[in-house]
Amino acid sequence: MNRTLWQKLTLTLLLTFGCLYWLIGLPTSWDAMVAHLGERIRLGLDLKGGTHLILQVQVQDALKAEADQLVSRLRQDLARQDIPVESIERNDPKTIEEADTIEVRVHGVPAERSGDFTSTVEQLFPDWLADSVSSTEWRLTLRPASLARLSRDTVTQSIATIENRVNGLGLAEPDIRQHGRADAEYEILVQLPGVGDPARVKRIVGETAQLQIKEVLDGPFASYQAALAAHSGILPPNSEVRQFPERGLNGQITDQYYILSRTSVVTGRDLRNARAVRDTQTATWQASFVLSPEAGTRFGQFTGANIGKRLSVVLDDRIKNVAQIEDRITEEGVIRGLSGEQEALDLALVLRAGSLPAGVQFLEERTVGASLGAESIRQGVRSALLGLAIICVVMLVYYKRAGVNANIALLLNMLLLMAVLSYFDSTLTLPGIAGIILTIGMAVDANVLIFERIREELRAGKPVVSALNAGFGKAFLTIVDTNLTTIIAAAFLFLFGSGPVRGFAVTLAVGLIANLFTSVFVSRLIFDLSLAGKQKVTELSI
Repeated sequence: MNRTLWQKLTLTLLLTFGCLYWLIGLPTSWDAMVAHLGERIRLGLDLKGGTHLILQVQVQDALKAEADQLVSRLRQDLARQDIPVESIERNDPKTIEEADTIEVRVHGVPAERSGDFTSTVEQLFPDWLADSVSSTEWRLTLRPASLARLSRDTVTQSIATIENRVNGLGLAEPDIRQHGRADAEYEILVQLPGVGDPARVKRIVGETAQLQIKEVLDGPFASYQAALAAHSGILPPNSEVRQFPERGLNGQITDQYYILSRTSVVTGRDLRNARAVRDTQTATWQASFVLSPEAGTRFGQFTGANIGKRLSVVLDDRIKNVAQIEDRITEEGVIRGLSGEQEALDLALVLRAGSLPAGVQFLEERTVGASLGAESIRQGVRSALLGLAIICVVMLVYYKRAGVNANIALLLNMLLLMAVLSYFDSTLTLPGIAGIILTIGMAVDANVLIFERIREELRAGKPVVSALNAGFGKAFLTIVDTNLTTIIAAAFLFLFGSGPVRGFAVTLAVGLIANLFTSVFVSRLIFDLSLAGKQKVTELSI
């Protein structure tokens, strides 16, 4: 055996045993190998079971937040230009159907300054359109294109935020995407294979985590009605009432009500980092957060000018704590009033991942049982093994000893495919098993092309070695062309598909790449090994 043949054999054996070691470990016992294989191959929701959720993004929340920012900035810009106004207020759409009715009303604009007012809106707020209601009142609405873009971006950002949160939990291969139905443009599909605590995941996924730090205007009050009565039944302009379950010294919780500014000093968008910490003095868990430099500067200016007043930390429209401003605060703060370590860790996770731009509503929740997954696995594996067995028998019957060659290459193809999928943490689903079955057919097709070409050369009277060289050489380009076009199709499926379709595309593409190696390199190596050392070869069992 020449040196080149030894090198090819060594490479093939190293690759084979390396894949076997990666998939099943050391062969100590059958149970140990099966357990190791189960750890290496990750199963999808349809095989392993898990949680299936459909969420609806409440885009009206994002539009209201956009309008609140407009109110805050417009008030500052008008004051800077010395344009007096009586009040700036937005409406309060409650549902998705009312989202496009979002508007901001500006009252008391002097008639002689209306031109300056419209110029300010056009220059600084191009997404908003100003319409005159009267000589001193203006209505600002989002332009249709801006409204559609903001709604679309809200859904996209929600998907990205949920992905960050789920990845922070360490879940393998979650499927998070926009729901495919035409009438579900604001819905998100979330599939989490093998989830051990669906309730916790649902809580973290659905937590809006809209952190807002707002000025406390008045309070506390014993009830919402008491807060209204303190101001003659009418809240101050640009204010709101929020409930605060305040914990007393004896541990008893009492509901208090505060009147807060509707405009936030800083929001969750200004966060740079968050983590769970334990207060060494009180031994309670807190969530510490760090603001961005720009937000820290803005927060420092506000707190420095309002020492002695109170601030509230509002999370998802619920007051977490109220504190008095004792000194200038810049970039760091803490959220108190948490129940324990788990809540602190979860809150820090969702704050780090970013707040959802809008609230979400759970429309559907289903749990896929492990029994369904086990049955799917059995049926899928049974189909693949049955197809593999039939093909192996046919190859042996039709191509004789050359069929053994094809079967070895086919088994190595399957081994390489599973090892590569396992190494890159790909998730195996039912469509993925379908991709494996299709790969088996494509792999056999490559061997058939080569073997038939060799038969033609032998029938033409060529010697065995020349027939082998011609058969592999002439069939190689055909195999590359066939596999390459299919891989390109799989690439498009991966780029434009989602979920199970992408799993099918990955399995198919990896299998075809492995097929190029096994059908050409390994198959030729086996032929060369069978002919090595023979002085003269007059026939070939094919």
